[in-house]
This record gives sequence, C-alpha cells and structure tokens, in this order.
Amino acid sequence: MSNSIDQPLAKVNALIIIDVQEKIIRPIFNKDSITKNIKKLIDAYQILEENIFVSEQNPIKLGPIIPELLPKTGFKKIEKMEFSLANRQEFLKELENKKITNLIICGIETHICIQQTVLDCLAEGFEVFVISDAMSSRNRVDHEIAINRMIQKGANIATTESIIFELCKTADRKEFNEIKNIIMS
Repeated sequence: MSNSIDQPLAKVNALIIIDVQEKIIRPIFNKDSITKNIKKLIDAYQILEENIFVSEQNPIKLGPIIPELLPKTGFKKIEKMEFSLANRQEFLKELENKKITNLIICGIETHICIQQTVLDCLAEGFEVFVISDAMSSRNRVDHEIAINRMIQKGANIATTESIIFELCKTADRKEFNEIKNIIMS
C-alpha cells in the first residue's frame, strides 16, 4: 500500500473518532487542543467526505460522546466494551461494505483504545493515518510511546491541518473557502 490518500485507484476514506466521552476526556493531557482539533476534523470531513464512525467505550459507565464532538449527520455510532474497535464485527463489516481502505483515526486514549484499534486495523490490511494532534492520553509519555509504536507497525502520522489539506487536494475546490475558515478558527 502507498502512503497517500489521493491515489488514482480511488481509495475510500473513513474518519474514526474514538471514545471522546466526558468521563474519559477530563484527565487527558492537552484536552482543550485535542478537542478543538477533533472538532476541526469533523467539520472539514463532513464537507469533504462521507464515512464517519464514532465509538463509545462502555457508555453506561462512561457516558455518551461529548455533544459538540458528535458529527451533525451521516455517521455510524458503535458502542463497545472491547478496547479495539476492530474487534467489533459490525464495524469491520461496514468498512467492507463501503469498500473503505483508508482510516483516519483520532480520539482518546492514544495508548489504549486508539493503539489497539490501529494495530488491529493494520493487521486487517487497512491504510491507517493517526492524527497526532487530535488524540491524547492522561500522560504525555503514554501518548508519545503509543504514537511511536503505531508508526513502527506501519501507521502513517499526520496532523489535523495536514490531513484536511490532503483530503481537500486543491485550492480550486469549491469547498476550499469553507475548509480554510475551519482551519483558521
């Protein structure tokens, strides 16, 4: 697999937002910046693409997704007890049915649910992009080690702004002004 989202064979992308729930995010390192970047990704992605998945870890105990980090429309929410979203057959089946090949992953916590999901998705043959400034853990060292481990196993690293511009592809695109406004906010 190549390391670019815009391949001529029309790769299909999905934005995966993992466990951005109030009880989980409270102790997260750099949570305000992470939340802002996840919101930018959601807003831009809803303009440029169509496949969004949101996971909730044990929602009975940990509560729902933070409302402002819930996409407005066109998303699939998956509740889970497993740390890896890739252990949910409904998730894998949906990716297969939509012929999704590239996963753009953000959320909480980098070293637990994100890392396990990324490693499992890589093993399934997906191209995975981890958005380093749109994910975090309670401790910076856990976040940094997990990012390094995912990269060593084949994940691509990106930032919020770089992945949004990569998805947009050109300033000639009619949505570019909307995207520029999201980036600058």
